Amino acid sequence: MAASKLYYQGHGSYRITTEEGRVIYVDPYAGDGYDLPADLVLVTHEHYDHNALDKISMQEHTQVIRSEQALTQGTYQKFDLGWIQIQAVPAYNKNHSRENCVGYLLYWDGLCLYASGDTSETEEMAELPPMDYALLPIDGVYNMNAEEATRCAAKLSARWVIPIHTKPGALYDRANAERFQAPNRLLLAAGETLELKE
Repeated sequence: MAASKLYYQGHGSYRITTEEGRVIYVDPYAGDGYDLPADLVLVTHEHYDHNALDKISMQEHTQVIRSEQALTQGTYQKFDLGWIQIQAVPAYNKNHSRENCVGYLLYWDGLCLYASGDTSETEEMAELPPMDYALLPIDGVYNMNAEEATRCAAKLSARWVIPIHTKPGALYDRANAERFQAPNRLLLAAGETLELKE
């Protein structure tokens, strides 16, 4: 059976393909790799560089979850699609309001992945459950910088932490990614694929 894979499109955008071949897009906008029809699209917030749904080929059954569905009346929602379970979680900083932004915990194929969205260090990070992969923004302009993200990584019970959203206007900035010093970091450049393992 094929393993789940993460294709990093760049900036804050990535695509997950499950063992069964289902396709998930998170914060579509940057890079390429939008050729596979979506089963699920997750939008963490409505900034233009995270919600370019027009790039995605939708199917009749494609489900789109946006922040307004994920956070309703102050409650972070859960979604069970049968093949994947999703829990919305807090995401916020001075550029991203707590009321309009979320992160997501994704559970599928025995894996847990934390799609943090655009955020800085939050109190709630220490309360998140153990996870296999966490993706954190580190641009230092609209989100936390690499040093703050390193502190966040220490709070998280994650096996691997991947820095993304590394530089405004760029798909990827390796020099900034290198500043992220978590001992469990994984560096993934735009256009690279990672096989996700339990």
